Amino acid sequence: MATTVRRSVLTLPAAPLGQPNPLPALRPLDEVHTLDEKDREGLPRDMARQIGHQPLRTVLPVRILDGYGRDRTPTELDTLVLENSRLRVTVLPGFGGRIRSLFHKPSGRELLYVNPVLQPADFALNGAWFSGGIEWNIGATGHTTLSCAPVHAAAVPAPDGGEMLRLWEWERLRDLPFQVDLWLPEDSDFLYVGVRVRNPHERPAPVYWWSNIAVEEAERTRVLAPADHAWHFGYARTLRRVPVPEWDGADRTYPLNGEYPADYFYDLPDGERRWIASLDESGRGLVQTSTDLLRGRKLFLWGSGRGGRRWQQWLTEPGTPGYAEIQAGLARTQLEHIPLEAGGEFAWLEAYGPLAAAPGPVHGDDWPAAREEVARRLEAALPRERVEQAYAAWRPYADTEPTTALATGSGWGALEVLRGNLKLPGTPFAESAMGEEQAPWLELLHTGVLPEPRRVVPPGPTLVAPHWRDMLETAPASPLTEYHLGVAQWHAGDRAQAVRSWERGLPLAPSRWPLLRCLAVADRLAGHVDRAADLYAEAFDDLCEERREGEHWVAAVAALGREAITALLAAGRPAGARAVWERLRSPVQGRGAFRLLEAQILLAEGDLGGARAVFDAGFEVADLREGAEVLDEVWARLTDEPLPDRYAYRMRPASPSPH
Repeated sequence: MATTVRRSVLTLPAAPLGQPNPLPALRPLDEVHTLDEKDREGLPRDMARQIGHQPLRTVLPVRILDGYGRDRTPTELDTLVLENSRLRVTVLPGFGGRIRSLFHKPSGRELLYVNPVLQPADFALNGAWFSGGIEWNIGATGHTTLSCAPVHAAAVPAPDGGEMLRLWEWERLRDLPFQVDLWLPEDSDFLYVGVRVRNPHERPAPVYWWSNIAVEEAERTRVLAPADHAWHFGYARTLRRVPVPEWDGADRTYPLNGEYPADYFYDLPDGERRWIASLDESGRGLVQTSTDLLRGRKLFLWGSGRGGRRWQQWLTEPGTPGYAEIQAGLARTQLEHIPLEAGGEFAWLEAYGPLAAAPGPVHGDDWPAAREEVARRLEAALPRERVEQAYAAWRPYADTEPTTALATGSGWGALEVLRGNLKLPGTPFAESAMGEEQAPWLELLHTGVLPEPRRVVPPGPTLVAPHWRDMLETAPASPLTEYHLGVAQWHAGDRAQAVRSWERGLPLAPSRWPLLRCLAVADRLAGHVDRAADLYAEAFDDLCEERREGEHWVAAVAALGREAITALLAAGRPAGARAVWERLRSPVQGRGAFRLLEAQILLAEGDLGGARAVFDAGFEVADLREGAEVLDEVWARLTDEPLPDRYAYRMRPASPSPH
């Protein structure tokens, strides 16, 4: 059959994303993949330099997605299906262009781990993320902020004369456009993926890219790559070079041989073909390969311990198989960001397909023989030269304009293209994609004035790039402009000036709570816990007086209430925290995160029995952060009993008790 691209609909049990958190993300990133300067000593010089290269301070201008719960209902999801006689590829354009399924027809095998539900969890840089399939991670260390966001999609002529599916969007953390072109040559067992990241600015930009592939794991699932060493990163935040396959008494190429979640970044020798494969006990599974620019390969495993198993259950539903991730990236590790020169681009080709190798060598004790068997089978199925030829054939088509629009992403790219008068062949950002969130910034661009909202609503998102900050600085200094200017200055690292802008906006502000909350965050991060608590209490009072009906207001009250309670408890003011708690409406109080806060308030009030009763009744913190240990910490203050399994999410060994 000829290759086709078509729309379809998939019905899945899904938890709604809810409203974005309206409070600007001023706090530093809570990202577990970090190293301090001391830990970088002894690393290869280029790796250490790239680990320290322009890390993000915050996820501004992106908003945090924390409004989801755990209640799933059957939900129709738009999909795009790319198909030839051998493969069927199902893509979710509303969720970052995630490939949900890669189905090999002749063998009847699904090559990926396919999650039967869509359950958001707090793993992305900005919160909501879900497991399964192949995701395109761009921006900064961690899962992309586009995990649960729409991207643009269209049909485009393919190099072989058929059609390919183009996905593209504007990545806002680094202000970079990117595209992902998917195509299936006729009768091919391999999906080709052409990727391009462009820097249209007059300054270099740090780039991060990892293609994350979820694959089913079983006791005899083995992950293979052409390496004898790997950089191991555990959630104790240490990076060390270890041998492959055996280290610390176990063969770490079998994901279930580890107890705790861990990353293994394979140290591929220069000149070796880039590939990684996950093969089952029969030697069959998925292989990924690429042109050489995509240098890194990685195994992420949840491990066999209690915390890893609990996270796996949390991300899906009982009775489903576990998964591991095999990944491919621009750098050797995910802690690194690579400079992209002004006006430059990174481009490469990936290929995904089935692989069948002899199980004896694959699972034998001779690691070089196992690698050689997979490399030989890959070369027979898809010669390295053919990948290079496919890349060369794709490059002229990367600029081809889309023919048939299939999905629409955000309007932010259109705004940036208009502002910079940018020319981006192949990835049109149509002005028609701009909507309510872009409208005030479009007016600022055209008139130099940031308009006041026509109705009383929480402030919209802030643009923080240098060119927008410059426009805010020269705009008439209304309270709303001062609020947005302060957020942009904060993002630039000028905290003192940000505080001055927020303070200037307060006297005439019709809505004081957004400014007060920003000042409260500044004080708390500066160590002024009492002053921060005062500001939070005042901000919450002001918001409660102003709030209206509607989802935006519910989200604002929940977000500010949560921060205020936490700040008041940190200042040793349980009465103030209780006062905020009691002003929350019962649906908000019933959420798992607020049940945990209630237990913490009861603890601060000295009511250990009441706090224990909250745990005994049961709750689920829907947006529990990857690596968070707050449940362990609160439980340990209540009792010496073991932590119940339902609250066990620890991703690293417990620290030894002091003697």
